Amino acid sequence: MNNNPVDDSPLFIHFGTTNPHWWLSSDSDALKLSKDGLQSSRTITLTEEQASSIRALKGVTSCVRLDVEIFSEAVTLYLIGRKIDPWTWAGTASDRADVDALAHSMSQAIAYSEQVITEVNSILVIIDSNGKIKRFNRLCEEVTGIKEEHVLGHDAHDLFMLESEHSDARANIKEFFKTKKPFDIVRPVNGKYGVRHILWRNKIVESGSGVNESYLICSGTDITEERRIKARLLELANTDVLTGLPNRHAIQESINAAVADEAGTPFAILFIDLDNFKKVNDHYGHLTGDGLIKAAAGVIRQCLRDSDVIARLGGDEFLVMIRNASLEGVEAITRRVLDKMKHPFQVNHAEIHSTCSIGIAMFPAHGSSMEELVRHADMAMYAAKDEGRNTFQVFDPVMNKKISEQVWLDGNLRKALDEGQFELYYQPKQNLSTGKVDSAEALIRWHSPERGLISPATFIPYAEESGLIIPIGKWVMEEAARQTEAWAKKGINLRVAINVSGRQLRHPDLVSDFRQALMDAGSYPSMLDLELTESYLIEDEALAFDLIEKVNKLGAEVHLDDFGTGYSSLTHLARLPIDSIKLDRSFISSVHNDVRVQRLLRSMTVVAQELQLKVIAEGVETQEQADFLRSIGVEYAQGYLFGKPMSAADFEAWYAQSRVLRIVA
Repeated sequence: MNNNPVDDSPLFIHFGTTNPHWWLSSDSDALKLSKDGLQSSRTITLTEEQASSIRALKGVTSCVRLDVEIFSEAVTLYLIGRKIDPWTWAGTASDRADVDALAHSMSQAIAYSEQVITEVNSILVIIDSNGKIKRFNRLCEEVTGIKEEHVLGHDAHDLFMLESEHSDARANIKEFFKTKKPFDIVRPVNGKYGVRHILWRNKIVESGSGVNESYLICSGTDITEERRIKARLLELANTDVLTGLPNRHAIQESINAAVADEAGTPFAILFIDLDNFKKVNDHYGHLTGDGLIKAAAGVIRQCLRDSDVIARLGGDEFLVMIRNASLEGVEAITRRVLDKMKHPFQVNHAEIHSTCSIGIAMFPAHGSSMEELVRHADMAMYAAKDEGRNTFQVFDPVMNKKISEQVWLDGNLRKALDEGQFELYYQPKQNLSTGKVDSAEALIRWHSPERGLISPATFIPYAEESGLIIPIGKWVMEEAARQTEAWAKKGINLRVAINVSGRQLRHPDLVSDFRQALMDAGSYPSMLDLELTESYLIEDEALAFDLIEKVNKLGAEVHLDDFGTGYSSLTHLARLPIDSIKLDRSFISSVHNDVRVQRLLRSMTVVAQELQLKVIAEGVETQEQADFLRSIGVEYAQGYLFGKPMSAADFEAWYAQSRVLRIVA
């Protein structure tokens, strides 16, 4: 009798080993056995059910029991193995007699599983239903600084969780063991390098051997750095880099929250803009400009209460939210800001004076949404700018109407240019000595399909502000040049003056546009003259001198418009090569009964004559005014007494009629 169990093993008898290799493919139910795994020695045909049980193996080593026949001998095989790839399952086989081999194979599988648990790049903790630690892998040791042998059997909550988290964590685990539903949770954990935030993914597994017990597998990822980066990004997204103040997004969130508050507590929005910041920036440079913004931010902050919020919107604009305050209280804070901003700033060894303009909007009186409140505070700020700067204005619905009007003007002025809605009217200038009309002033009119005839006083200021005066002024040059040439061909030789605004005066293409308009009309030398406003002419004397010199070469004369209302001195008048001055209508209206005005006009006329300048009076409406002006030597007059502004066709008819009357006279 053979006492060696190996010799009795059917696997040893047929394959020369008690642990032959086996494999099964996805396209066949034939189990292949081999001593060395390189060449198949035997093939065992399996039932469909047996083949399916093998194909149920996954990537983790497991055991499948099969009852098969090898050379007509019934054998119970224990196949220890796993899925190798999508098409193959393989491992080693043992029979019932080979308990040691089976134990060896299983121990290898367990060792493999242990190695995976230890080395997996994830924090892995296994605890029982009492919270006691059963496994603690290498990454856990690195995060906590504690070896596994020192924590096994200890309570995980006491060792690693913040005391404030103990009760919630124990309640969560108790509920988890009860429901056995997987869940994710973030918990702070005391670690070697301080508190770490771990995202835990938890699942219940059964022990599978011995006493059946449930364990909680806690697989964690350290998201501390991820959270820190997110917090930093959130801070950057809500903080102005230059000043460290909250930015536009941050204060908008605060305003939205206050608007949504059911209590409806009143609050105010202050829109603050530094006055003349661009000039400071251009003169001193961006570094000093940035320094001024930071200094101004500090001053404004000092004037506010702890509960108030200040944010930088960008550039030189700030937004302030004043919580729970009446209009009187808000105005008091605003005056404090204005007073502090009057003091000079010391920035980069330079003393800089920079005041500010402030607009105020109150919730809920001036708006029920964040967008509406900020927009209305912005409107009020621009109203403060219009009042001369260094002041504040509280929002008024009239401001909204003004903005609406500007929006309408912006869109319709552009359309007027494209669709030819503008027309030039002409007002004659009469020689007071001869009664002859040899010049006129071109005045623009707008025929709006929506509003009818619109006065220049309505749209010219906005055209100046928006820059639309540049294309409009160019059209005026072209149309006036065309009309003067058309009249010249009919024997009507008139000089026509067009108004040039300060914005046009500073435009680099003014002279080239003027020259091109003359060339296109064939009007050379120029029959067009330019009227320049006194205040703009003296603002940049060098620029004005250069402009006058260039247009004089083209044959144009230059008139100083609204003379006496600006700040020009006699030295300016003497230096600038102008051809005539136009006495402002404000003097003419009271000349018949105001001796002081009469003396002033007489003096201005004498000075102009000494400088060999022609004198033109505008706004003449009565014969008495005309007689006085003639008596003091004024050469030309313009006003309703002689003729109102007329369309080109009407002016042409009027001109023909006036010539007939002069001939008769």
